[in-house]
Amino acid sequence: MASPLLANVYLHYVFDLWADRWRRREPTGDMIIVRYADDTVVGFEHETDARRFWDAMRERLQGFALSLHPDKTRLIEFGRQAAVRRAQCGLGKPETFDFLGFTLICGKSRRGNFLLKRRSRRDRMRAKLREVSEGLRWRMHQPIPEQGYWLRQVVAGFFAYHAVPTNSAALETFHHYVTDLWRRSLQRRSQKDRITWERMATLANDWLPKPRILHPWPNARFAVRHPRWEPSA
Repeated sequence: MASPLLANVYLHYVFDLWADRWRRREPTGDMIIVRYADDTVVGFEHETDARRFWDAMRERLQGFALSLHPDKTRLIEFGRQAAVRRAQCGLGKPETFDFLGFTLICGKSRRGNFLLKRRSRRDRMRAKLREVSEGLRWRMHQPIPEQGYWLRQVVAGFFAYHAVPTNSAALETFHHYVTDLWRRSLQRRSQKDRITWERMATLANDWLPKPRILHPWPNARFAVRHPRWEPSA
């Protein structure tokens, strides 16, 4: 099996260069391509372009003995106008899709404007919580400061990636379940001493990072990286 680095280089020549050439020559509307390792999202202004690209991409990959994953490859209507169009056709809410650990959702801001929302994937969060539970089992008899220091690193690492705008609920959920797993672990090692939620709230406040958004909104990040950018441009 090829290493991730070699696979990434291979896909650069097999897919990236070809897709960029297709984007410059073929579509009748806007097109955007985002790839990370073997996960790719391609957006189109027009559905006809999306279907033509899908067929062309399948043929391109077959030439290199590669294929699209049947369960992960989908053509969906997504974006600013998706909800309006689907409502006009009597359909439900726009579909969601997963990308790089997040579920992407067509949402609305408080003012009713379109807002791309990101939520931590539930399966990824459950997997991380299982790791926390297993880690606490091995550290059950360690002093509380040692457990707290380890949990602080785990939670801080999760927040460093997942603390993006619109994902506050997932951060609070993760923080709550980590606290509860810690409470249960302490309860198991001390059957006579009941661990109350008041005590756990104090421990969580002392050791665990608070659930808060750490990353800027995309438009703010873009403005920082490009100081000459202006909203009216």
